[in-house]
Amino acid sequence: MSIRIALAGNPNSGKTTVFNALTGNSQYVGNWPGVTVEKKEGRLKGQKDVIITDLPGIYSLSPYTLEEVVTRNYLINEQPDAIIIIIDAGNLERNLFLTTQILELGIPAVLALNMMDIVNRRGDKIDTAKLSELFGCPVVELTATKELGVIAAAQKAIEIAGKPFKYAKRFEYSPQLELAAEQATAVINLAPHTIKSSQLDFFIYKFLERDYETEQYKALNQSQKDALESLSADLEKKLGKDIGSIIRNERYAYISQVVGLSYENINPDTFSLSDKIDRIVTNKFLALPIFAAVMFIVYYISVSSIGGFLTDFVNESVFGSESWSIPTLIGKGLESAGAAPWLQSLILDGIVGGLGAVLGFVPQIMVLFLMLSILEDCGYMARIAFILDRLFRRFGLSGKSFIPMLIGTGCGVPGIMASRTIENERDRRITIITTTFIPCSAKLPIIALISGAIFGGAAWVAPLAYFTGIAAIVCSGVILKKLKNFAGKPAPFVMELPTYHLPGARNVLTHTWERSWSFIKKAGTIIFLACAVFWFLSQFGFSSGGFGMVETEESLLAYIGRFIAPIFKPLGWGNWKTTVATVSGLIAKENVAGIFGVIYGSSSDTESLSDVWGLIRSDFTPFSALSFLIFNLLCIPCMAAVGAIAQEMKSLKWTLVAVGYQTGFAYIIALCVYQFGKLFTGGGANIGTVFAVLLFAAFAFMLLRPYRAKEEL
Repeated sequence: MSIRIALAGNPNSGKTTVFNALTGNSQYVGNWPGVTVEKKEGRLKGQKDVIITDLPGIYSLSPYTLEEVVTRNYLINEQPDAIIIIIDAGNLERNLFLTTQILELGIPAVLALNMMDIVNRRGDKIDTAKLSELFGCPVVELTATKELGVIAAAQKAIEIAGKPFKYAKRFEYSPQLELAAEQATAVINLAPHTIKSSQLDFFIYKFLERDYETEQYKALNQSQKDALESLSADLEKKLGKDIGSIIRNERYAYISQVVGLSYENINPDTFSLSDKIDRIVTNKFLALPIFAAVMFIVYYISVSSIGGFLTDFVNESVFGSESWSIPTLIGKGLESAGAAPWLQSLILDGIVGGLGAVLGFVPQIMVLFLMLSILEDCGYMARIAFILDRLFRRFGLSGKSFIPMLIGTGCGVPGIMASRTIENERDRRITIITTTFIPCSAKLPIIALISGAIFGGAAWVAPLAYFTGIAAIVCSGVILKKLKNFAGKPAPFVMELPTYHLPGARNVLTHTWERSWSFIKKAGTIIFLACAVFWFLSQFGFSSGGFGMVETEESLLAYIGRFIAPIFKPLGWGNWKTTVATVSGLIAKENVAGIFGVIYGSSSDTESLSDVWGLIRSDFTPFSALSFLIFNLLCIPCMAAVGAIAQEMKSLKWTLVAVGYQTGFAYIIALCVYQFGKLFTGGGANIGTVFAVLLFAAFAFMLLRPYRAKEEL
């Protein structure tokens, strides 16, 4: 029979690092809530009969966010054989709040004090024997990043798995709360099928807190519910506070006694290195300029310098015209095999040309992921969420909304799913709608393409794209919060800031490779098929001789593109080639660069990347190129992301609202950029300019108009 061991703990406590060390899996380890939004399972290395479950990181077992619901429902309803509670030893008091709640569930538990290397470096001391005595369960010291103590914690959990456990508090709560708990116990009138005796303490305090979102509460009769409500109301009247605050304060008073007996802080008044760094990077005046500078450096290194150099090498050599390049070698092989001209064109111009146009940007993507992984692992990205909370809160959002956006820099799908960390449904919807405005890895080839082909690889294009995404989120927050369905106070933002530390090479490289490999796999499947289909459409059509191979300008693809193109003409790029590339991006954003490679690369005038870029440049002006870039960055994400939106919204109506808003917002911004740019550079005005002025005026009005008095604030 299998043994089921769950891992639970606060966000940033190292829970997923422990999971990876125990199972050999490579779940992403991040420094903010929401990295694990669903429970994940693996088997203990060397012991296939031991199942390890990684639960979402939470601060309490209260059903405020979806991830808290996932963890709580699993612990209550599925009851694992044992649980390892991962605790950040450097923030012992705060982490023990969740610990007391979990122990009340009666599950055999091991307290795993993680990050002991940081505690030891400070010179602090934790008496693990005393802590074990006070909580009545084993305590193990860990340094998960070095895999120290991890297996020992798992072995302890296996030893106690399935054995009876009843948490016995070593200290009493206040007399008023203890009396209320005794009276609540009498009211409940235990029934075996409703509440297990080992879980009684947990449900007593949850019922007193008016936490009614459990099947156990719903099973009570109305007189029992009324009696519990009366107990809560009486307690609030006696102590002059709301019941939630009363119980929280009692727990922390209890925890303070435990910590006082088991933890010795050698230098309580000494500022740590992290504190000193935070005085600068989180300073209210310096924080945003530092953030802007950091992200400029990240994109400069990724797109314009190291990443740009590597991409140029790959495009010019690996996918270029060198004698040893992939197209040259495949071309020689096809010729020697006597392949038909159409087959050579399909493979070289369609598949190799399209995939090469996308895979050529992999070096830039890998360098970007490497840079972001370093920032995440050292602890700086968590500060960005904290910093932007100040900015976002001014516009009706909270820092919690930026966490999904940080995760979405890799892929919009997990970013959208990470919105589950937001308990306010209105804020969650806004976050889902706006998360994909941040450029993900699939959009980087579009950024690099426009930067290289139109602007000569200018260093400002990639940072401009990134901060355009942030500006779009801020503006959307302002606009949407002024609408009835989204109005209300932003969700509170509570987040543990991890201690700064040197990035772990394994974690950084693993994260970089996983994100990059995900991109490559998509190129090898969706983009492969898309390039083949679009090649066929670009090479075949109807002519006087019937249906067959024709010039690209007379192909089916050209006719389809010309039919749709007028929609985008006011944006400055309404020709069939750019239209087709944009529409293909609705399937997967990587397709945009791939289809450009198919359409422009199959031209008889192209022999190298510079030739392809020259043809692309001839179809754009600087402002139409910016318009094209902005529209493709902000409009509907790929179909996978739309599916994630539908899954999280759980409503066709709200999914359509999200898709419609993203498309409309992207069109308006792209229209204004092109029309105003053309106007200011002497290109004259037309009906498109009039519409741009009207839409910009409406946009400005929505941004600047005050909140209505009747709105929830």
